[in-house]
Formats: sequence, C-alpha cells, structure tokens
Amino acid sequence: MSLFGLGSRNHRTFRPKKSSPSGSKGLQLKKHIEATLGSGNLREAVRLPPGEDLNEWLAVNTVDFFNQVNLLYGTLTEFCTSSSCPTMSAGAKYEYRWADGITIKKPIEVSAPKYVEYLMDWIEAQLDNESIFPQKLGAPFPPNFQDVVKTILKRLFRVYAHIYHSHFQKIVSLKEEAHLNTCFKHFVLFTWEFCLIDKGELPPLYEIVESILYC
Repeated sequence: MSLFGLGSRNHRTFRPKKSSPSGSKGLQLKKHIEATLGSGNLREAVRLPPGEDLNEWLAVNTVDFFNQVNLLYGTLTEFCTSSSCPTMSAGAKYEYRWADGITIKKPIEVSAPKYVEYLMDWIEAQLDNESIFPQKLGAPFPPNFQDVVKTILKRLFRVYAHIYHSHFQKIVSLKEEAHLNTCFKHFVLFTWEFCLIDKGELPPLYEIVESILYC
C-alpha cells in the first residue's frame, strides 16, 4: 500500500503519526515549531521559546522526530530487508545491537529491519506511557525524563546512520534526499542545542554532522 506517495510500508514499521502531548500548551508549542520551521531558519526553530518549559519543548520535539524517522524509514521497508541488511550497521565500522533492558537485557545482533521494529515498538511504549510523557497540561515530568529522551534520540540517530550508509542511493532515486537532509539537519541542530546525544555516537555521520554545525 502506498501512503502519502512515499512507497510501500509494512504494518510493523509504518505506524500512524503520533500526536504531541494534548492540552493548550502542547498545541501552542507545536504551532511554534511549525511557524519557525516554515521560516526556513532551523537554528532559530530549535531554540527554546522564551518562557517555555524545557521538558515540554523536548517532549513535543521528540514526538516530531519519531514521526519524521518513522516516515523516512517507511519509504525503505521494501529495500531494507533481513537479507539486504542482516545487521543494523552504519558502514563497515559500526554495528548496533538491540537491548531494551526489560524483555531483552543482553544486547543481541539483529537485522536492520528487526532493530528498527524493536526500536519503534519501544519508543511508542515510552510515548504512550503518561508517567513518562504526560498528556495532561501541568502534569509533572518524571526525574529521569531527559535521560529517556536522550536514549530515544540516540537510537533514532542510529536509524539515520543506517539510512545514510546503506540506503542513500535509494533515497536519491526516490528523490527524497532533500527531505532526508532537512530532517537530519533539524535533528542535529536540536540535539546539539540541548546536548542530547553523546559525541561518541556521532562518528558514523561525523562529516555530515560537522557540515551542519559549522556551515
């Protein structure tokens, strides 16, 4: 089935778009993101709006980044298979193994599509857990909220790394490279602004990240 004109997706890797936290605050922040992104100034778009709560800002943007990566990867599901991508890698030097600390405590080697499936299931569980991502206006965020956000974004970075290393030519043939590059630039500028990804995660895409940060 083709949705949004972006190729076929199977039911496990393409999911309905997640909504931002409900309530007037979440909607206000969502509108702010859309307005600033529309200006074309991504560096300005990632900054915390004056007077806003940092955790609210992180929550709304984390949902957006999940949706973006989910949609991008969804265009590749027929090309990213267990036979074409038997490991979740980013070039010859970097391989990612999966563990969620609950059902899979010891990191295991899985194919790229299986890794992404595990990851999207895990992220959805975090986003749907109101004790982590509160849906009601004014509800408190947990003390470990920013640690959860960092783990989500670290793992989403790995999906970008896999796409760039293993599927970029397919992205070009689908004429989606401009969209991929814009999404990744937004992601990099945001995570850099709030120190959300350890520099040790960046080497697989270091040249791209450097070009974004210092252009």
